[in-house]
Amino acid sequence: MWGGSSTYINVTFDYQTSHGQVAMAIYEWRDVKYFGVATSESDTSLPKTYVCTTDAVRSRLCSSSDVGKFIFYSQDGTPMEQTSFWTASVTLNQTSSSRRRSGTAPIRVHHLPRQEDGVLNPSPAGLLSYTSPIQYQVRKTGYYCVAVVPVTVISSTTRQVSTDIIPYHPTYNGVVLFKNTFDGQLSAADYPKVNFYLFMFFAYALLACGWAWLCYKHTLDLLPIQYYLSGLVGFMVVEMAANWVYYRYLNAHGKNTAAVLFLFVVAILDAGRNALSFFMLLVVSLGLSVVRETLGGTMIKCQALAAAHFVFGVLYAVGIVELELESTSALILLLFVIPLAFTLSGFLMWILHSLTGTMTQLAARKQRYKLKMFQRLYYILLATVVVIAIFFVVSSYSFSARLAEDYAAKSWRARWWLLDGYLSILFYVAFWSIAYLWRPTENNRR
Repeated sequence: MWGGSSTYINVTFDYQTSHGQVAMAIYEWRDVKYFGVATSESDTSLPKTYVCTTDAVRSRLCSSSDVGKFIFYSQDGTPMEQTSFWTASVTLNQTSSSRRRSGTAPIRVHHLPRQEDGVLNPSPAGLLSYTSPIQYQVRKTGYYCVAVVPVTVISSTTRQVSTDIIPYHPTYNGVVLFKNTFDGQLSAADYPKVNFYLFMFFAYALLACGWAWLCYKHTLDLLPIQYYLSGLVGFMVVEMAANWVYYRYLNAHGKNTAAVLFLFVVAILDAGRNALSFFMLLVVSLGLSVVRETLGGTMIKCQALAAAHFVFGVLYAVGIVELELESTSALILLLFVIPLAFTLSGFLMWILHSLTGTMTQLAARKQRYKLKMFQRLYYILLATVVVIAIFFVVSSYSFSARLAEDYAAKSWRARWWLLDGYLSILFYVAFWSIAYLWRPTENNRR
């Protein structure tokens, strides 16, 4: 959750299907170390004891005043009030029983917990009788968890179920609402994509206007490659706008049939942009219209590689949105990543090899101006390859720990950057650097 002045977590229990007593806790993941106590100091194989029961009291794992609550245990002496930990023993049977007897509808009123001694979310003493949604205020950005466990209270003297406290086996049904700093259906991990793609749309549109002005100013001197580049520039502006609209729609309406169809459209546009960009860069590197008139059979190979890159790009774009990284096996993830990595590597290696041959040919002909342009293109691509290699190392290291218990808690804020933001900005910088070399000028024909 992105913390703010109006963010909170609401836990609402259904009055008709919830009765009995439950232990409830809300906390930020950084404070999970305070959650539960070691059952035995001698036998470390035993799991922790998380709920304070009468047996836990007899074992001196918690005090009798905390029966029915989750156990807070601090080895460093940190008091609960200085952490995000909140716990309560919530009784549901009294409210639900009385309402079933009276036949009146429940009053659902959001209320703010009282702030005591500077504590934002004080844990209540004794039993908390549920009458309205329980609200936990969130002021700091973090990964927040809600735990609810039904408990049966046992008499400490007779070791029998106390019918005064609970006359039936506890059950519950409810809803947890995470109210973020924004309104909508997107998770806090994905919401930054909305503003990011809006920013990228304006960034592309701004430079596209500059490109359009140069094309208008030097209309009579335009080369065929500049017509192709103009089409690609317009395509990328539309593609960035489509990405922004898609995430806006997803935030407003959630995942539905229309959102899935929209996802495929965006994935096709994104994969088409990448495939067309690398295809054009490849034929330019081969010297089309500059060193040679036609590429012959090599053009078919270039088109086949671009088509394969397009298909794998669509699968990758859909996969990173639909797959859950924490639960998906490594083999499934590799099926989406490896094919795209191969076609991408094939493009880059072929482009660099072709550039080397073209520059050698231009140097032999002593065409220094064209040679200088291709040398600058070579340096841009070389720097891009280095950055991509660093990116894959960093992302592989990050995703290698995806099955760890704390992976989601530690990576949720940066995951969108690794999956979308980083490569989008790299592509933007590389593309416009290359477009600047082939920009329309009055000396195009010469």
